[in-house]
Amino acid sequence: MSRELDVSLHPAQLEIFNSTARFKVVSAGRRFGKSRLAAWILIIKALQSEDKDVFYIGPTFQQAKDIMWNMLKELLQDTDLIEQTHENTATMTLVNGRKISLKGSDRPDTLRGVGLAYVVLDEYASMKVEVWEQIIRPTLADVKGGALFIGTPAGKNHFYEIWKEADEDKNEDWEAFQYNSTDNPILDPEEIQVARETMSTQAFRQEFEASFVSFTGGIFKEEWVKYDETEPRDGNFVIAVDPAGFEKVEKERGLKGSKLDETAISIVKINSDEWWVKDILHGRWNIKETASKILQAAIENQATIVGIESGALKNAILPYLEDEMRAENRWVVITDVTHGGKKKADRITWALQGRMEHGKISFNKGSWNKDFESQLLEFPTSGTHDDMVDSLAYIDQVSVADFIHTIELDDDWRPSDDIAGY
Repeated sequence: MSRELDVSLHPAQLEIFNSTARFKVVSAGRRFGKSRLAAWILIIKALQSEDKDVFYIGPTFQQAKDIMWNMLKELLQDTDLIEQTHENTATMTLVNGRKISLKGSDRPDTLRGVGLAYVVLDEYASMKVEVWEQIIRPTLADVKGGALFIGTPAGKNHFYEIWKEADEDKNEDWEAFQYNSTDNPILDPEEIQVARETMSTQAFRQEFEASFVSFTGGIFKEEWVKYDETEPRDGNFVIAVDPAGFEKVEKERGLKGSKLDETAISIVKINSDEWWVKDILHGRWNIKETASKILQAAIENQATIVGIESGALKNAILPYLEDEMRAENRWVVITDVTHGGKKKADRITWALQGRMEHGKISFNKGSWNKDFESQLLEFPTSGTHDDMVDSLAYIDQVSVADFIHTIELDDDWRPSDDIAGY
């Protein structure tokens, strides 16, 4: 065991590491090596500190622990610099008595009331701006502590603003950095090329080139809408549902019919990464009608799984859907789909833009086409409907949950429970 550290970083990481700026703002592409860089900076700052600890803050505590905890232990495993570790709180005490603590920005009470020598805010674009301005910045005042803001862009939000300010600031306290994923020499160039060929241009620029692009206006192009009336031979049907507030309730709130959202049910056949959109049912129905339409769509298309946007509306539909399944004696697998904490524009763009741009989605012809195209090409214009587009975007999550087509079963396999499918 030794107290010598072998700080191994690639040239772009070293440029950030060696910067003397008190506050560093780093926009970097996926797989650049942000977390490894952050880990080394945390270790060095904690060892250099005389009486203050250091924090690593992720969007949530669990994310922070998943990203950083094992890496810190790995980098220090051949040294005798660790005095103690607390797994539950993800706190590491070093031999000089200083602590490295992992925190989540979603639990602001755990961030208050302490003075800090240094803090890393990872994926700062996913945090609320007040985490830095109202909570963390004051904790650095005692010893003039420093901070590293690091992450991949998520549009032109507060991460962009602080990066831009650091880039334009002539004060030596602040410095901005921007690196592509390709600045990591260890990353296989073929990996980048595959991403370039499958992702939308905007998403690739954001995720791999660390560009602050804004997903607004002109997200989808008319020439990307490819029609094909021939159903593919291979693949499985899956269904995604974006439920709307039910008409009677919404009218009681005084909303006119034109302002009411519609429930949209996307019926899609998936074969590997190819989607064939058979139909998108849409309308304003009561709860019982909605449940009936979902089940009939699943039965008619032998859908392997049905995803319904989680929340109060799904909870309202489920009892009626279960009643319909009992009446029909047909049972389907229901799973949650969620917004995942993302803005609607970002979530829909991520799910659909790249696939459509690269011809991975084709559409059956039907009476629904005109309404869908209108919603798609107007998205994300304020005040227009996007229910059909939102429903189709949820297929991205349903396809991940649909594992049936990847399982090879013996010819004599039979479920021991016909209802549950075990």
